[in-house]
Amino acid sequence: MRSMVTKPLSRRGFLAALGGLAALPAFSGSTLAASLLNREASDGVPLFVSAYKLENGDYGVGVVDDLGQVLARIGLPGRGHGVAVSPDRTRFVAFARRPGTFAVVVRPYQDVEPEVLTAEPGRHYYGHGCFSADGRLLYAVENDYAAARGVIGVYDMSGRQVQRIGEIETHGIGPHDLLLAPDGRTLVVANGGIMTHPDKGREKLNLDTMAPTVVFLDRETGDLHASHALDASLHQLSLRHMALDGQGRAWVGGQFEGAETDLPPLVGVFSRDEAPILTEIPTGIASGLQNYIGSVTANASGEVIATSAPRGGQTLFWKADTGAFLGAEAIADGCGVAPIDQGSFLISDGNGALSLVEDPAQPAEILARPPGISWDNHMFALS
Repeated sequence: MRSMVTKPLSRRGFLAALGGLAALPAFSGSTLAASLLNREASDGVPLFVSAYKLENGDYGVGVVDDLGQVLARIGLPGRGHGVAVSPDRTRFVAFARRPGTFAVVVRPYQDVEPEVLTAEPGRHYYGHGCFSADGRLLYAVENDYAAARGVIGVYDMSGRQVQRIGEIETHGIGPHDLLLAPDGRTLVVANGGIMTHPDKGREKLNLDTMAPTVVFLDRETGDLHASHALDASLHQLSLRHMALDGQGRAWVGGQFEGAETDLPPLVGVFSRDEAPILTEIPTGIASGLQNYIGSVTANASGEVIATSAPRGGQTLFWKADTGAFLGAEAIADGCGVAPIDQGSFLISDGNGALSLVEDPAQPAEILARPPGISWDNHMFALS
């Protein structure tokens, strides 16, 4: 069972402290009169952050609590995708969806405006990033589209303004997601293998020659420690989103670009020094997933992995140590998944609902459906 907030006065104080800031205008041209969130009042309240779209076509990123209530909104100049949260939880960075060139740094507990980052010329963001263990550096997956190669942009977050200070080659095409390994030095990158160019929008230019990999890189030297590819018969399984389990292994979800009638494995487990392990989805479920995994996350202990399949309206759950399939929840267009505590997950969907899953064997509970909001692909724990 999930841990419920035990200080109702703190929760009410938190909501009261937000006041009129719970629905902010787009940041461009505006000034924040106060911090988005009250740090003291929000102590002990599980918070989550996700990109969204409004009915009027505006985009933003929102902060919600474990009851599904929207506590703050920050406008974005375009569609967002993933979010990187700093280790101390005082900052987060919302990235544009590929091939967007903006990222927005938000300090929700400070009276400062969001800071807009713009990708270097010849680069665009892929929608994901992560922080170093000390929070000083931000790593962002990017496309060097002139050279058709993936890079990780390295950003210094320690000064008054963020500075891009270098980049690391990902040794692949289309790096989509990255994680910092438990050792604090190794970056794990999922190279999706799909070549794109902003002049062609989101068109996939090399489906016949795709070569997705998961690589392990030294974040300080850029050295390639390991690169894992799947069998040649699975070269069209684009490796996209990841989460670390309690053993430090990367669980990776795939999106298949081959024949619609094929039923390839869609979830794999990757370690630096071991061959990939592919899980087995029951045929009756796999046939309805449209060969697409959206988000991947682990519960607080790393013992259970959740993988969403929004096109199939299912979220799948796995026992991390054995790879055993635990069950599936039917959630229409459910994609964003974040851990609430040791055993529960919050799932957002494109229809605007936020649902609680405490047990894969029990139906999900819809907590809230904020009017006018369509949640985007991912959700991340902010506290």
